[in-house]
Amino acid sequence: MNLTVAVLGGGSWGTTVAHLISRNTNTVLWARNPKTVAEINAKHTNETYLPGAQLSPKLRAESDITIAVEQADVVVMGVPSQHFRSVLTQLSGSIRPWVPVISLTKGLEIGTQLRMTEIIHEVLPGHPAGVLSGPNLAREIMAGQAAASVLAMKDPVIMRSLQNVFSSGLFRCYTNPDVVGCELGGVLKNVIAIAVGMGDGLGAGDNTRSALITRGLAEISRLGVALGGQSETFAGLAGMGDMIATCTSDKSRNRTVGIELAKGRSAQEITDSMFMVAEGLKSAPVVLSLAAEHNIEMPIVQDVYKVISGESSPSRIFKGLLRVAAGAESEPG
Repeated sequence: MNLTVAVLGGGSWGTTVAHLISRNTNTVLWARNPKTVAEINAKHTNETYLPGAQLSPKLRAESDITIAVEQADVVVMGVPSQHFRSVLTQLSGSIRPWVPVISLTKGLEIGTQLRMTEIIHEVLPGHPAGVLSGPNLAREIMAGQAAASVLAMKDPVIMRSLQNVFSSGLFRCYTNPDVVGCELGGVLKNVIAIAVGMGDGLGAGDNTRSALITRGLAEISRLGVALGGQSETFAGLAGMGDMIATCTSDKSRNRTVGIELAKGRSAQEITDSMFMVAEGLKSAPVVLSLAAEHNIEMPIVQDVYKVISGESSPSRIFKGLLRVAAGAESEPG
């Protein structure tokens, strides 16, 4: 494969994806922190985000975003949602025309409610946009454990070509033309994972967890379809698969947020103490706003937002859930 890929973002997932891609083709990882760049180039490690993991010696890191993208045939965005637009704007004068831009970010932009691929189209018109999403816990992949993801793009030719860029060893990359569904699946499950984490933190059992995951999947599917996604996408890797991993793993940042909320800590305290971003905290109010615009009931998301905003507590929310009368399974609630 004779492509040059620029991966932007030196966090756990951006570094992991860059490591995977570097096995297939020339790859440069852009990171803001010069110490991270120096460590990757000299030691082939990123101890801050992936302690104990050994990176491919083929992977090169760069702190100058212009140098990172000016020769790139593909750009992969692994930066948090609230910095996504500013980084795209930074590279807009350096990226060559028509270069595909793939998002790894599972969030929505506050204020605009835009998905990351929509921001790509807005900031870089003419560049094919896509998303890589699925049940992908970075540390497990770096440990050599099998995993699968989905690359979603509108253009089938570009999508199939890039499928081989991301597929590496035990990491399998599938394709799906449903960009909206794949992107929203990755965004919306983060909020449900906070709810599951709250339940786990309060000592709820496996039955409660299963019920929350299942009802949560129903909620995000309703909104996802209303926003243009395909219902079957939410039963696949970018929907159900990602939901299960994020809601059950001890490595999940959003589930950890829920557990900490159950201990009585505020959302701000948790955010201040976390080194990495938990996108569900930022996404919850945006998701609720979208649900209201499309007249979609999302009671679990609403309850999570009440806790995050300090309006209610995890114990009060779960007591309320037990008192709610159940209707048909196809109905909200």
